Amino acid sequence: MDMNNNYDSKNIQILEGLEAVKKRPGMFIGSTGPRGLHHLVWEIVDNAVDEALAGYASEIDVEIFENDIIRVTDNGRGIPVDTHRKTDLPAVETILTTLHAGGKFDNDSYKVSGGLHGVGASVVNALSEWLEVEIHRDGVEYYQRYEKGITQCPLEKRGTTDKTGTSITFKADAEVFKETTHYDFDTLLLRIQQMAFLNKGIAFTIEDKRTPETRFERFHYEGGIREYVEYLNKNKELLHSNVIYAEGMQDDIMVEIAMQYNNSFSQNIFPFANNIHNPEGGTHEEGFKMTLTRVLNSYGRANNLFKKDESLQGEDTREGLTAIISVKHPDPQFEGQTKAKLGNTEVRRIVAQVLSEGLDRYLLENPSDAKIIVEKALLASRARIAAKKAREATRRKSPLDGLGFASKLADCREKDPSKAELYIVEGDSAGGSAKQGRDSGFQAILPLRGKVLNVEKARMDKIVANKEILSMIQAFGTGIGDDFNPDFIRYHKIVIMTDADVDGAHIRTLLLTFLFRHMKPLIERGYVYIAQPPLYKLQIGKQVDYAFTEAEMEKKQRALPKRAQTQRYKGLGEMNAQQLWETTMDPSQRTLLKVTLEDALEADRLFSTLMGDEVGPRKEFIQQNAEYVKNLDI
Repeated sequence: MDMNNNYDSKNIQILEGLEAVKKRPGMFIGSTGPRGLHHLVWEIVDNAVDEALAGYASEIDVEIFENDIIRVTDNGRGIPVDTHRKTDLPAVETILTTLHAGGKFDNDSYKVSGGLHGVGASVVNALSEWLEVEIHRDGVEYYQRYEKGITQCPLEKRGTTDKTGTSITFKADAEVFKETTHYDFDTLLLRIQQMAFLNKGIAFTIEDKRTPETRFERFHYEGGIREYVEYLNKNKELLHSNVIYAEGMQDDIMVEIAMQYNNSFSQNIFPFANNIHNPEGGTHEEGFKMTLTRVLNSYGRANNLFKKDESLQGEDTREGLTAIISVKHPDPQFEGQTKAKLGNTEVRRIVAQVLSEGLDRYLLENPSDAKIIVEKALLASRARIAAKKAREATRRKSPLDGLGFASKLADCREKDPSKAELYIVEGDSAGGSAKQGRDSGFQAILPLRGKVLNVEKARMDKIVANKEILSMIQAFGTGIGDDFNPDFIRYHKIVIMTDADVDGAHIRTLLLTFLFRHMKPLIERGYVYIAQPPLYKLQIGKQVDYAFTEAEMEKKQRALPKRAQTQRYKGLGEMNAQQLWETTMDPSQRTLLKVTLEDALEADRLFSTLMGDEVGPRKEFIQQNAEYVKNLDI
C-alpha cells in the first residue's frame, strides 16, 4: 500500500460538533446499556487497528483499572499535534472534540478503516466522565485532559520520549450509562482475540487490574484467519488437516478466505468487513457461497464423482464447513446502523474471483482431500433429498394437522404473533399444570414427552423424523431447512420452561442447540426466552412467598418475623397451576431470560464442545469450569 507518512493536521477534516452525541448517544453507539458501554472500547481500539493496518503500529494494549477505567495504548505514529487550519486548535483536540473529524475521510491517511466513519474518539470523549490523551511523537510527550467532552487544559508538553504512539484513558459517564459502567472481562477478551485473528501479525494484550489476581492475555497470530479456523475447529473431527486459504487484492479491496471441513452437519460461515462481524452476511458471503457450489460441482463432474443427474446444491457444499471471509474495504457500505450486512456489489465479484482461484488450486494439488470434500457434500445432498421426502410426508394443509400433534399443543386464541407466547414444557405433569395455569388468550403450551434429539450429531433426515422436534417445527409454523422462513413464526415469545435440575438443564441445552443450529434467526430476532421457575417456596401459615436462588431464600428468611417452612421444588410438576402462573407465567411477576447471540462464534465453539462427538474437549471444558458451578443437583 502506498501510504502517506506525512500524517498531520491537514489530513483532518471537520463536519460538526459534539452536542448531538450527548443528546442521542444510542444513535452513535447502539445503546446506553452494556453493549454500548463496551462499544466505547471498540471505538478506540479500532482507531489503533487502523494505524496498525496502515503499517505504523505493531502492538495494541488494553488495560482495565479499578473503577472501570479503560486505557488503550498503541505504538503507532501518535495523533497529530500541529495546529489545525480551520479550528486553530491542535489536531488531537480537534479530533477529540469534533464529530466527524478524523483521518478516515482523507484516503491518503488510511486506506482501510474499521472505525465508525471517523466519529469514534470524539464520541467516546463526549460520553466519558473524563478522558486523558498522551501522545509520543517527534521525541516529545504530549498530554491533554477532557471532562464530558470539554477541554480542561491546553495541550501540554511533558518532556522528551524515545517512543511513538498514542494512549487514551477514559472513564464512561455514569449519567449516560445508567444501567452499568462495569466492563465484562470475557466480552472484551473475546473481541480482542477476534481482532488479533483478523489482523495477522498485530499483537494485542488485555489486562484486568481491578482485582488483586490480575488477569492478563496476549494474542498474536502470524497465521491470522487460518489460525482462527483452526481455533474454531479445535474440538471437531477434521476431514482434511490443512486449512484452505486464499487471498487477493483488487481496486484497493483486500479479501482473505480461510476454510476447513469437519465431520459435523452444521455450517459455520463468518463474514467480516473491516474487522466488523456481519451476522446477516452480505455481498462477500454471497460471492463465497455461489463460488463454492460452482467450484465443487465442476470438480465433481470433471472427476466422475457424481452419479447420473447428480449435482450439489449450496447447502450440500457447506455441511461441516467452518469458514472465515474477511474483507478490508476503503469505503464499506453497510445496511443498517449495526453494520449487520455488507452492501457493496463489487465485493461479490472480487470474493468470487479470489475463492475460485484459491480453491481450484487446492483441489488440484490435493486430490485425496478434494475427493473427501466432494463425497461429504454428496452424502449431504442424498440426506437432503431423503429429508425433503420425509418433510413432504409430514406436511398437511394446516400446521396443526397430523401425527397426533393437535392433541399435544394447547394453542392460544391470539392470532397476532407479536402478542402470542408459546411455552415449551417438559413432562406431562408440568404440561398439565401449565395448561391449567396459563392465560389461554395469549399463551400456548407445547408439552414434550419423548427425548429431544441432539441435533449436533444428526443430519436433517434424522431431525425431521424426531417427533418432539417435528412438534416444535409445526407449532412454530416456520418450516425448516430450505423451507425455513422466520417471518412465518406464530409466536414472538418462545419460552423454554424446564425443571431447575440437571435433567431440565440437559433438555434446555438440547432445545437451544436445535434452535441455534437450525433456527438461528429466531434467536437473533429476540424471540427465544428461558423461564425462571422458583427454587423455593416459603410459607408461614397461609402466607406464601417464593425465592429463585438459595441466597434470596436466606435473605427472605432473615427478614421474616419467624422462620418460614421451606419447600425445595425439584420440578415444575410439584407446583399447582396457580403457583406456576404466579411465579413463572404471569407477565406482571415472572422473570424471563432472553437468549441472545452476542458472540455467535464463541457460542458455536461451546455447542460443538459440549454437544459434539469428541469426549476429550468436553472433559477439559468441565474440568476448567467446575469451580464456577454454584448450584448442581446430583
